[in-house]
Amino acid sequence: MPDAAVAVIVVAAGSGTRLGRPEPKAFVRVGSRTILEHALETVFSLSEPVQVIVVAPSAQVAEATSLARATAGSAAPYLSVVTGGDTRQQSVAAGLAELGPQVAVVLVHDAARAFTPSDLFEAVISGVRDSGGGVIPGLPLADTVKQTDWTGKVESTPDRATLAAVQTPQGFPREALVAAYAKATEQHTDDASVFSAAGGTVTVIDGDPLAYKITTPWDLRRAEGLVAPAGSTSGIRVGTGVDVHAFDDSRPLWLGGLYWPAEAGLAGHSDGDAVCHAICDALLSAAGLGDIGTRFGTADSRFVEAHGDIFIRETLELVHGAGFTVGNVAVQVVSNAPKVAPRRVEVEARLTELVGAPVSVSATTTDGLGFTGRGEGVMATATALLNS
Repeated sequence: MPDAAVAVIVVAAGSGTRLGRPEPKAFVRVGSRTILEHALETVFSLSEPVQVIVVAPSAQVAEATSLARATAGSAAPYLSVVTGGDTRQQSVAAGLAELGPQVAVVLVHDAARAFTPSDLFEAVISGVRDSGGGVIPGLPLADTVKQTDWTGKVESTPDRATLAAVQTPQGFPREALVAAYAKATEQHTDDASVFSAAGGTVTVIDGDPLAYKITTPWDLRRAEGLVAPAGSTSGIRVGTGVDVHAFDDSRPLWLGGLYWPAEAGLAGHSDGDAVCHAICDALLSAAGLGDIGTRFGTADSRFVEAHGDIFIRETLELVHGAGFTVGNVAVQVVSNAPKVAPRRVEVEARLTELVGAPVSVSATTTDGLGFTGRGEGVMATATALLNS
């Protein structure tokens, strides 16, 4: 490996369970590239050659190696990929074990802070060289902070002017950081804490809002906005949903979130509200969250005889959790009965209330054709527009 005076350990070994994705966080795509690739792109653009050590989950080492080498290009000789541990501290220790002999300054960086500007890396490197101690970026707190006991009772209000929300990369003199990790007997939340516990001095410099950590679906949507081409409409998502239920004379009719007296009901595991179900499918489709059958299947006893408002509420929780808001929904009912027109305004008002966004409703028949034309059931189609 070529000599380098600076090393950057990129920690990409976390599971990222709060992101709600099956793959580890660093391997989730933002646009056309993974979070790890976005993070490495900045590291490989620094003004001086640096040794780059990627710490990946054991099951993703091969994938991480392939992605990192493709991002590094001609700088691939400066790159190595190692297996992480069960904790972040163990993962960083694995990276420290790979340091080249000429490295004097070590930066530890979370891959999840994928859009950290290169200027922040440069500032941390310069700060370590100038001070001989640890240097970490941080942002002032905008919110008032409360110190509470274990019951949640407020004990004090710290002066937020003396507090900072710290970020990465965090930089340190190589020998002092390696020694601090060798001494560590407790788990710490960041590398500065390990360094400070061993007696090291840490200085906070100005951080950058772009160095935020991708942790939740909302953060991921924000990241997707950062990589979207100028003038694109990538912040708008459209989904469609279709639901069909056969008539069942033994059941009451619930449609569009309303009860329809003196009408044949709809068969189903739930109340058979084809309109609400189609809306749920459209919302889930637009958000890329699957469909109502996989999310609220017939095996789930919670939804036996459940009304449409329950499905919409559960669906909106998923959609909002993924970082979306609902723009509007359009629904069309295809059936001979019931006659929707006399209650259309009432249905629209009820659905708008449930969805929290404008819902328009229309209805049609099929002129005697197909199962709806024969009066065997109801079909509803829905289109939903989401904003990120």
